[in-house]
Amino acid sequence: MPASNPINSPGLPPAHPDQGVTRQVLAELPEMMMVSFRFDTGAEGALHSHPHVQSTHCRSGRFRFTLGDDTFDVQAGDSFLIPSDIEHGCVCVEAGELIDCFAPRRDDFL
Repeated sequence: MPASNPINSPGLPPAHPDQGVTRQVLAELPEMMMVSFRFDTGAEGALHSHPHVQSTHCRSGRFRFTLGDDTFDVQAGDSFLIPSDIEHGCVCVEAGELIDCFAPRRDDFL
């Protein structure tokens, strides 16, 4: 077994990029990254875009997302994809957690 086993990756310490938001890298390789975002009710993920393809899975809570010109709600169990360079963001309606995967890795989170 290799010295560095990504299956057992301990992730990185939590970061607090915005009020009411906790981000923690769970696992990463240059080709892909998995990140937990925990939100307090009312916290926001500001509108932004990036060149990475993103998948989002709502593990718990409820969120209102803006993706380009569309707005939609997600709740526990919902998943969706965000193409590269599309402006997106969210507002947390009920405290919860999103699990995002980015391809390639978001080096700005390291």
